[in-house]
Amino acid sequence: MQVYLVGGAVRDEQLGIPHRERDWCVVGANPGELEALGYQKVGKDFPVFLHPDTKEEYALARTERKTGPGYHGFDFDCSPEVSIEQDLQRRDLTINAIAKDADGTIIDPWGGLADIENRVLRHVSDAFLEDPVRILRVARFAARFSHLGFTVAGETLSLMHRMVDDGEVDALVPDRVWKETELALAGSNARVYFEVLRSCGALRVLFPEVDALFGVAQPERWHPEIDTGLHVMMVLDQAEKLSDELEVRFAALTHDLGKGTTPRDKLPSHPGHEIRGCKLIRRIAERLPVPRACRDLALLVAEFHTHCHRALELRPKTILKVLERSDAFRRPARFEQFLVTCEADARGRAGLENRRYPQAAFFRGALTAAAAVDAATIAKQTAERKIPTAIRRARKHAIAEFKSGTQVPP
Repeated sequence: MQVYLVGGAVRDEQLGIPHRERDWCVVGANPGELEALGYQKVGKDFPVFLHPDTKEEYALARTERKTGPGYHGFDFDCSPEVSIEQDLQRRDLTINAIAKDADGTIIDPWGGLADIENRVLRHVSDAFLEDPVRILRVARFAARFSHLGFTVAGETLSLMHRMVDDGEVDALVPDRVWKETELALAGSNARVYFEVLRSCGALRVLFPEVDALFGVAQPERWHPEIDTGLHVMMVLDQAEKLSDELEVRFAALTHDLGKGTTPRDKLPSHPGHEIRGCKLIRRIAERLPVPRACRDLALLVAEFHTHCHRALELRPKTILKVLERSDAFRRPARFEQFLVTCEADARGRAGLENRRYPQAAFFRGALTAAAAVDAATIAKQTAERKIPTAIRRARKHAIAEFKSGTQVPP
C-alpha cells in the first residue's frame, strides 16, 4: 500500500502559497484494509475515508468511465491495481494532477509543473469533456489564480465550448452551479469567473440574465464605459474592495439586470430597469439555491440604487420611504450593506473608481435623525389608529431638519 499527497496541496506548495487542507490517494489497498486500520468510510459514490487521527481524507486510487449525462453519470474502478498515474489522469487540470510520495518525490505524468511555471490552466485529457462541473471549476480557478497570471489554455477553452454546444452544461444541478458561483463570489477577482463562463458560452446557459447585459449601451454621460456588462464587472471589482460579504457581492452582480431587458428603442436610457431587474433576481433565486439574505439585499439594491445615487436631491418623504422599504430602522446592518453596494455601483465606472460617494454618509445621517424620534412618547400621546401616521410625520420632520443642516463637502 502506497500513500500519496495529491491535488491542491501539491499545487499550492509548488506555487508557494499556503494550503488549507490536504488530500491523500491510496494505491494498492481495498476498503477492508483501510477500515481495519481504523479509517472511517465517508464516501457514498466511491471509497473515501477519514484518517483516524488527523481526519484528513484518504481516497482509494480510481479510474472513471462515463455512463450517462451530467455530473453523476460515471462508473468507478477502485481496485488495488489502479496506479497513481491512472488516478491522476482522471483529474480536471494538469496543475491538479500532481502527486508527492512519502519520500517527497513528485509524480507529474501530465506536465502540471510546466503549466504551473507557465501559468496555464490546461485539461489533462479529453475525459475533461465528460464532467460539466469542470467548466465551473476552470472558471473558478481562473479567478482564484488570476493575480498570479494564470490563463485558460486555448485548447481547454475549445473543449468547454464543445461541452456547452453538446448540452452538457444543461445537466448541471442547481446546487453545484450555486456552490461554485458562491465560492467564486466569496473569493477574489470574481469577474474573471463570469468572463471565462462567457468566453465559452456557458454564461448564457447558466446566467442568461447576466449574459444579456453585455453589448447593451448606457448613457456615456453617466457611464464612460458604456457597455452594461462591463459596468457590472467593474462594480463587482469595487464590491470586492469595499466588502467581503457574499450578500454585497451578489447584489453588485445583479443590481442592473433590468437593463438587459430594455426595449431597443429606449436605449441608451433604461427607464424602469429597477423593477424589471427585481423580477430577474427572483427568477435566479427560484432557479438556484441563492440564500435568502443574498436575494433580499439584491432586490433592495436593484429597486433603490438610483434613489441612493440621488440622495441629496430627494424630498424627506422619499428618503423616509427608502428607509421604511429597506427596513432600515430594524435592520441597520443590512441597510449598511445596501449603502456599500450602491457605493460600489457609483465607483464601477471607467475613470471614476476613486470618486467620493457622499450619498452614503447622507443616508446614514438621515437614518440616525429619523431613528432618534421618540416613537414611544408619540404613541402615548396619540390615538391608536393615528400612531403610525404621527411617527412617520415626526420622522419626516427630523429628516427635513437634518437635510437643511447638511453641508456636502466639495
